[in-house]
Amino acid sequence: MNSLERRMVEVLKDLKENHHVIGVKAEFEAEGTRLEEALRLKEVVSEAGLSLTLKIGGCEALRDMYEARVIGVRRLVAPMIESPYALKKFLSATRMAFPPDEMESVSLLVNIETIYGYQNFGQMLELKEIDRLDGIVLGRVDMTRSMGLTREDINHPAILDIARHLFTQAKTKSLECVIGGGVSAETLQFIEQLPPGLVDRYETRKIIFQYPEASGEKGEKGILKAVGFELMWLKNKRDFYGMIFEEDRLRIELLQSRYDKLIRAAGGMYE
Repeated sequence: MNSLERRMVEVLKDLKENHHVIGVKAEFEAEGTRLEEALRLKEVVSEAGLSLTLKIGGCEALRDMYEARVIGVRRLVAPMIESPYALKKFLSATRMAFPPDEMESVSLLVNIETIYGYQNFGQMLELKEIDRLDGIVLGRVDMTRSMGLTREDINHPAILDIARHLFTQAKTKSLECVIGGGVSAETLQFIEQLPPGLVDRYETRKIIFQYPEASGEKGEKGILKAVGFELMWLKNKRDFYGMIFEEDRLRIELLQSRYDKLIRAAGGMYE
């Protein structure tokens, strides 16, 4: 663990102790997180006493699920679930990827992030396998765009109505309900307009907060600190791959300086 990663641990400990953070998130989907990145993140997260949530690339992303087992995750999230069939495929795929005893310690969630997923959610709840699902995440950014709105409309009254109806339905099956997408201090005001007990958590790109514990000033400061953690994470990635880039750059220069003329004389090429 390098010095920046050790500081990341301290930030997470502060977020856990003072801002009701319960976990950190990585994404094979939107972020394109690589396995080695996820493993380094898991070490940081574990050192801070938190759990890792992994968003996979699709409802049947078996390779992602296998890697989730290697990493060791607490929650597995499937993106863009828009139909009962897609949900069924996700739940079925997890049975293939995880042995029953491991599955006991992994929570399964899905992202409802389009108007079509919202409209079909009632049918999803009718699946006989629905008891294997632990929760849902409302992805507000994609939801707005699927409705012809923009990212700036994530707190729009129409999105608030969707959150209220979606989560009310979800609670009939005792599902956890999470707010995601464009989370900022304004998100707390958005959540406060929903009936008490509907929202269990909210999440930034990297950090997951427990609600209602992480509300008010604690929540606002925590969200800003979460942005700070994400910046540290991105800088750590940059430095990690920057070292690899520099190693390759030096090797390229060495080979070109030694063999440029010889390669060309032999009729070869390298560009």
